[in-house]
Amino acid sequence: MSIRNSIYRVLLPTCALLLTGSLLSADDNAWSSFQNAGTNASPAGGLPVKWAPDQNIAWQAEIEGYGQSTPIVIGDQIYVTSVSGSQKDQFHLAAFRLSSGEKLWQKEFKNPSPKENTPMTSRAAPSPIADAEGCIAFFEGGVIVSVSTSGEVRWERNLVDEYGAAPARHGLAASLEQDAERVFVWMERMKDPYILALDKKSGENVWKAEGVGSTSWASPRLVQTDDGSHLVCSASGKIVGVDPETGDRLWEFSEVANNTSCTPIPAGKNRFLIGASDGRGAGNEGAGAAYNGVVEIKKAADGYTASYLWNAQKASSSFGSPIVAGDTACFVNRAGVLYRLNLETGERVAVDRTSAGGIWATPIVSGDLLYLFGYKGTTSVISLKDGKEVAENQLWEAGAGGQSAFGGGKVLYAASPAPPYLIMRRGDTLYAVKETE
Repeated sequence: MSIRNSIYRVLLPTCALLLTGSLLSADDNAWSSFQNAGTNASPAGGLPVKWAPDQNIAWQAEIEGYGQSTPIVIGDQIYVTSVSGSQKDQFHLAAFRLSSGEKLWQKEFKNPSPKENTPMTSRAAPSPIADAEGCIAFFEGGVIVSVSTSGEVRWERNLVDEYGAAPARHGLAASLEQDAERVFVWMERMKDPYILALDKKSGENVWKAEGVGSTSWASPRLVQTDDGSHLVCSASGKIVGVDPETGDRLWEFSEVANNTSCTPIPAGKNRFLIGASDGRGAGNEGAGAAYNGVVEIKKAADGYTASYLWNAQKASSSFGSPIVAGDTACFVNRAGVLYRLNLETGERVAVDRTSAGGIWATPIVSGDLLYLFGYKGTTSVISLKDGKEVAENQLWEAGAGGQSAFGGGKVLYAASPAPPYLIMRRGDTLYAVKETE
C-alpha cells in the first residue's frame, strides 16, 4: 500500500473513520451509535430532500477545534467530539440541542499521547456511543470517558497508562460499538493490539482480548447470527469474529484484501457486507472488486466459518462503507460511481455516476431514498425506485475555503439521520438541515 493511499484512509470518521448515529427515544432500551446499529437507515423516511447554503439550513454551530467523528443523536441531544492544540493537546466532548443547535455543555480531557495536529493523522476520528444515561467517548490518544446527559463525568480511563502507548499508522480511528450492557473498544495499535469490553455503567473490564494484528481504520460491528451476535472486526487482509460475551475468537476469514477502511455492515442474519478499495494509481480501477460482497457466517461442527456468499464483479468501495438499501447492496467507488447489486445474488441492478463524487461518509437510506455525502459538501439523493438522482445539494458554497487532498479545511465527514432533521458534520462545523414545510 502506498503512503499516499494510507494517508487517505485515515481521513474518515471511520467508515471507518466514517459513520452515523440516529435519533432514538431516550428510554431504558434505546441506544445510539455510529452507523445506527449498522443499518444507517431511517426506515420511515422523513429526512429533508433539498437544501443549499441559503435554503433549509435550520441551524449551524461551531465545533471547537477539529474532528472527524460522527455526531451521535439521541433524544434532543447531539454528542460531538473534537481535538485542539498544536499537539492535539485537548480532547473535547460537547452536547448540542437538536432542535436549536444550542451548546448545552462541553468537557475537556488532556491527551496523554500528544502528537502533531495535522491532516496526516486522525483527529477525533472514533465516534462515540450514547444511551438514555449519557455518552461514552473514545479518543485516539487513549482516553475513554463516560459523561451523563447533564455533562457530569461518570467515569474516565487512561488506556495508555494501563496498557501502554498506542502508536498506529496515521492514528487510531475505530469507533465504539455497544450493546445494552457493554461498550466495545478496538485498539488496533502497531504492537500488541487488543479489544476491550467494558461495563457501560462502571467502566470496568468485562474482558480483554487480542486484536486482529493488521492495519485498520474500520470500526467493530455487532452482526446477528442464529446463535446470538458476533463482534466483527475488519483489518487489512483479515476479518475476525469475536464472542461479545467472552472475547473468545470464533472465526477468522483471510480471503480479503484492501479492506482497511470500510466497516462490516449487517446484511441480514448471519451475513454482512464488506467493502474494499481499488488502491490508487492508473490501472487499478476494479482491482478491488473481488473483495467487495456479502460474507456469510455458518455454524460448523467445530465452531464457525465465514466465506463469501458472493463477490462483486466490478463494484468497489472507497472510504464510505457499503450499505443495504432494500433488496440491493450499494457500493460507491472513489469517483462517485454508485453500484447497486442484488443483495441475495450480487447481480448488477444499476450503475450510475453521481454528483456527490467521492464519499467519505457512509450513505444513509431513508424510505425509498439513498443519500450519498460527497466529501466536498455535495449530497446526491437517489431514488431507489428508478435509480434517478432526485436532488443535488450543496452544504456550503463551492470553492469557499476548499479542502486539501488529505482532509484539511472544509470536508464533509459524517451524517446522522434524526427526522425531521439531517445532521451533518464538517471538521469544524455542525449543520442541521430541515426541509421547509
